[in-house]
Amino acid sequence: MVRRIAGRFIRSIGAGLAVIALASCTATPGPAPTTSTSATPSSEPIATFNFGTPSQPLGLDPALTADAESYRVTRQVLEGLVGVDGSTGQPAPLLATEWKELDDGLKYDFTLRKGVTFHDGTPFNAAAVCTNFDRWFTFPEELRKQAPGMSFKGVFKAFSDTPVLSIFKSCASLSDGNVRISLTRPFTGFLQALTLPAFAISSPQALASQSANVLNQSKDGMPVSAYALHPIGTGPFVFSSWTKDKLTLTSYKGYWGNKGQIGTVNFIPYDHPQTRLQALLDGKIDGYDLVTAANFDPLVKKGKQIIQRDPFSVMYLGINQSVAPLQKPQIRQAIELAVDKETLIRKFFIDNTAQATQFVPPKLSGFNNNAPSLGYDPEKAKKLLAEAGYKGEELKFYYPLNVTRPYLPTPEKIYAELSRQLTAVGFNIKPVPVDWSDGYLQKVQSPGDHALHLLGWNGAYSDADNFLAPLFGEVNGEFGYQDSTVFAKVDRARSLPEGKERTSLYQAINAEIATAVPAVPIAFPISALALSDRVEKYPASPVLSEVFTNVRLKS
Repeated sequence: MVRRIAGRFIRSIGAGLAVIALASCTATPGPAPTTSTSATPSSEPIATFNFGTPSQPLGLDPALTADAESYRVTRQVLEGLVGVDGSTGQPAPLLATEWKELDDGLKYDFTLRKGVTFHDGTPFNAAAVCTNFDRWFTFPEELRKQAPGMSFKGVFKAFSDTPVLSIFKSCASLSDGNVRISLTRPFTGFLQALTLPAFAISSPQALASQSANVLNQSKDGMPVSAYALHPIGTGPFVFSSWTKDKLTLTSYKGYWGNKGQIGTVNFIPYDHPQTRLQALLDGKIDGYDLVTAANFDPLVKKGKQIIQRDPFSVMYLGINQSVAPLQKPQIRQAIELAVDKETLIRKFFIDNTAQATQFVPPKLSGFNNNAPSLGYDPEKAKKLLAEAGYKGEELKFYYPLNVTRPYLPTPEKIYAELSRQLTAVGFNIKPVPVDWSDGYLQKVQSPGDHALHLLGWNGAYSDADNFLAPLFGEVNGEFGYQDSTVFAKVDRARSLPEGKERTSLYQAINAEIATAVPAVPIAFPISALALSDRVEKYPASPVLSEVFTNVRLKS
């Protein structure tokens, strides 16, 4: 059932639970987020909530990873200055109760919440905030190479070793309860960007004692810091334990807000969609994320609750122009012409998933209704390959194993279909399967021999900049895309105030990117969760800002 209410889509399935789509964000503080879900919020939460996940987190230091499963956990443990209002999608007070924009957007003064402590007993204050901002700004070059997907660079452009290029200037403690963030130039999406899990505030004592910038530990073969194995924040849940079978959090008794009903959260990984489905049917878990198209009907027939999120991600076929012969635009165009998006969506995505011709979802200002698209034309693809002199050079096609993402429900099957389509027009494809936990993200986001790869981007805040700047705002190892004109336009757009000029510029950027084909956007996927009858309410969010104090269980 699909209804339109007050300009937002609400989809209601199973027990009639609803998801309210993300609305446009503003820089005005909204009402403080409510975390109370219990009829007796003063009582200590005692319920256990088991949640099935598609993979293990890649690490629990959110500043060093952009992994959705890592963020799912760290959102419970750590908090930022600014949160997301669950009803409107607007920035809302969290660790900061209010803020003021000064000096035409070059300074922001934040009033901090009083009486807050980190899980290790360290007081939360302005000095703690600045310790975190200064850490992010001064990340050493070697660490940046080890964690290429860190959000600070995508948002603020550069670090302290090239301060003239950075949007971030400084963090100053005005008093224990007041902090000032200064920028080198205006950034319209600054407050929205602070809602990213990457900018959650960690205990300074824990960062130091656990050598957060030293990746000398290992988790599933990946280098991590001791801190990334035991994060300490101010959030409603405390990290408890992490094994190959589950990750456990417990309610923080000293939490400043209401604690809800749940005393223990267990995140239990199931690599395959069918095992997640069966675990729910068997009563082993209370819910799981990323329902696939194949599992939709069995859940409906069993009467399970399904909540669909509005689309706020894009799935794409990445093209690395650093690998010959993909420097030639005709060959990249041939790749786009070879891709049958309709078939891919029909086979592997949930109904109402839309085809993508650009990287900004339709709900955001800056979406270009007239973005150029070559369409599906395999015969024209063959002609372009002949004209470009393609001689059957081998193209390594990387794709992930044992994972489901909001934008990529069944990677192995999607790869197989894409490989078939590309081979049919004459491309010589060499499959390179990589287990997600074996560093897939780092392999395809760093310079290397990946000619093609499967990936996507899940939006974290309501601004076109959140999609375009991280992907196409500068040279990166993922695409080898080098267009200084587009880079300059992205940089300019992020500093313009909301309005027609900014929207028009983002539309022009979308058109230029589409023409260059640095990647092929395929779908704006709809993601969905499945819940047991025990769950009365789940705080589904298009940007995945889902804190479990807001889960309500039936009594």
